[in-house]
Amino acid sequence: MSLLFEGRVVLVTGAGGGLGREYALAFAERGASVVVNDLGADTKGGGKSSAAADKVVEEIRAKGGKAVANYDSVEDGEKVIQTALDAFGKIDVLVNNAGILRDRSFARTSDMDWDLIQRVHLRGSFLVTRAAWNHMKNQKFGRIIMTTSAAGIYGNFGQANYSAAKLGLLGLANTLAIEGSKYNITCNTIAPVAGSRLTETVMPPDLVASLKPEYVAPMVLWLCHEQCKENGGLFEVGGGWIGKLRWERSRGRVMRQKNQAMTPEGVRDEWDRICDFTDATKPTTVQASLQSVIEVMSQVESEGEVGANPTVAEASLASGSGINPMKAVGQKLPPTTFSFTHTQCILYALGVGMSTKDPDHLRFLYEGHPDFSCLPTFGVILSQAAMMDGGLSSIPELSIDFTQVLHGEQYLELYKPLPTSGTVTSETTIADVLDKGSGAVILLDVNTYSGAELVCYNQFSIFVVGAGGFGGKRSSDKAKAPVPPPKRAPDAVMIDSTTRDQAALYRLSGDWNPLHIDPSFAAMGGFKAPILHGLCSFGFAARHVLRQFADNDPSRFKAIKVRFVKPVMPGQSLRTEMWREGNRVHVQCKVKETDAVVLAGAYVDLHGASSGAPPEHLTRAGGLQSELVFAEIGRRIKDSGSELVKKVNAVFGWEITKDGKNAAQWTIDLKNGGGSLHEGPPGGKADVTFTVSDQDFMEVVQGKLNPQKAFFSGKLKVRGNIMLSQKLEVILKDYAKL
Repeated sequence: MSLLFEGRVVLVTGAGGGLGREYALAFAERGASVVVNDLGADTKGGGKSSAAADKVVEEIRAKGGKAVANYDSVEDGEKVIQTALDAFGKIDVLVNNAGILRDRSFARTSDMDWDLIQRVHLRGSFLVTRAAWNHMKNQKFGRIIMTTSAAGIYGNFGQANYSAAKLGLLGLANTLAIEGSKYNITCNTIAPVAGSRLTETVMPPDLVASLKPEYVAPMVLWLCHEQCKENGGLFEVGGGWIGKLRWERSRGRVMRQKNQAMTPEGVRDEWDRICDFTDATKPTTVQASLQSVIEVMSQVESEGEVGANPTVAEASLASGSGINPMKAVGQKLPPTTFSFTHTQCILYALGVGMSTKDPDHLRFLYEGHPDFSCLPTFGVILSQAAMMDGGLSSIPELSIDFTQVLHGEQYLELYKPLPTSGTVTSETTIADVLDKGSGAVILLDVNTYSGAELVCYNQFSIFVVGAGGFGGKRSSDKAKAPVPPPKRAPDAVMIDSTTRDQAALYRLSGDWNPLHIDPSFAAMGGFKAPILHGLCSFGFAARHVLRQFADNDPSRFKAIKVRFVKPVMPGQSLRTEMWREGNRVHVQCKVKETDAVVLAGAYVDLHGASSGAPPEHLTRAGGLQSELVFAEIGRRIKDSGSELVKKVNAVFGWEITKDGKNAAQWTIDLKNGGGSLHEGPPGGKADVTFTVSDQDFMEVVQGKLNPQKAFFSGKLKVRGNIMLSQKLEVILKDYAKL
């Protein structure tokens, strides 16, 4: 399907020649209304003329396109954007392309040489983009291109002013990409190499002639199309070649220890290792950039005190190098003890969202209740000291030169209902060490005893970023594996709000990491506010299952397994989706406000049959014509699914609406097994998802409405790989039978 821009308004600055002219012509040829901005100055910024912009407008109109000229400097950003609003009523796409040169060696660069370049390139792009920004935000769509150069990325003799401005544009673009993402505004940066008035002064004529602007324009058009979701990218492009750039960082070295001075001699002695890019990391966010520093601070200051974050980062591995799984596996960590009373049980229940507003919760909140009980997931609290107290550093064979450790997965199994008070002892064994390439996975088996009686078993799955590549095995039969949910609609859904103080409350159960309470510490980690503990979300999801399928009876609880995916902000709502299959309840937990999955591959195993009320099934609006169509599609897949899988190899999601509201979801899986159709969202990620009303869907499948016209008119919305939609013809053909 061709990438068209019909109905879009595009503004290209510096479009009187070279790259800008090529962009303007290409956008117009594909249906866009184009504002051709050009001051008409020379390459050094001198003079002014309307001829350049007028000529490009004439070219566009001669071919039947729509265009107007603007002759303002980019320093008059409001005027430039106003031309688009006056002529076409809106602004959808902005290509910041205008530029000049004032090349001088650094010693000869005057204030004027410096200021003029900054004003045109950096300040000009800022002013035009700022003028367009709120219009794009209000319409929930915008595509912005910033133009940097190789000189900005790598530096170049005689271009200190130009290089500084061009790299400044990259920083501006990176922040706009973050701020604009929730408004469907993307901002990407290109470093083009093409023949133009600017490059002809620094390149041989034959090279300028071969580096045609037409070899750059297709990249710009793709980045500016509504189908393109690329955001915050940096690309070099020229001569028909395109490459993406990213930052790279060495593993570095920890140079500080508590109560010991950090010296320049120490830095000197470790310099080669500090600068060694073997197994380099590739940070993409401020959070990723600062995380290692924050973790080192936590490690150095706490030196083993409880305070590691069990879900985001735990700085618990000592400096050193190398993993020896042959010697590490089977070793035992020092045993830990934990004493508790009913107070800790109640605090934990409050920490995972229980409230006296719900009478069923009183048995977990009041020690005088006749059935006073401890929540089953309190079992992780009994055992977490084994992971958090720095015990791993006692194993020489796990001496790793990196402080970042992520709590990847958690398994808990109870052998009896937990007591509401007592003293328990946990014994921890390194069950296995896996080599995942990008990191190492350490499996810790923790058995917790009350006296001689085994109470519960935990398996902590810890991912050590950057510690892989030691030649170990990738999987283990000792690991409690996550299990994907069934590919059908959930049997039950519960939505529960966390409070602003949820993390502050949960940390009283033993995780004292300031990341969950201190805004300044969270900000250093790249978070807007302190985040919720993953094991808190774990507790929410477990009690949802306990209520929905076990009548809040803790004796029914057997085990739980989860994989941690993303953090939750206190105050957000958790949506727990549940699928009942025998005595196993599959679980997926999402943030309601963002639909982001936070717990995946999860399940809860129960004892005995459920005595609770029947699950609250998700319902959909009745009377949908499309239901019969999907029934026929299901029959076709059943008859020739394997053949269809070979031809199509894709998963299609369908969101059917009625009266403007979601009425049904269907998944056509023509990628896995013999193919299948089920009602509900895909178990994983769909390759392409369609949103369409019930009525419009029927007109499409009956051949009354052309799918392309439906798409361009907004009746059919498509997410994902739109090219795969063509393969649907295989199952939608012969529509009379549908």
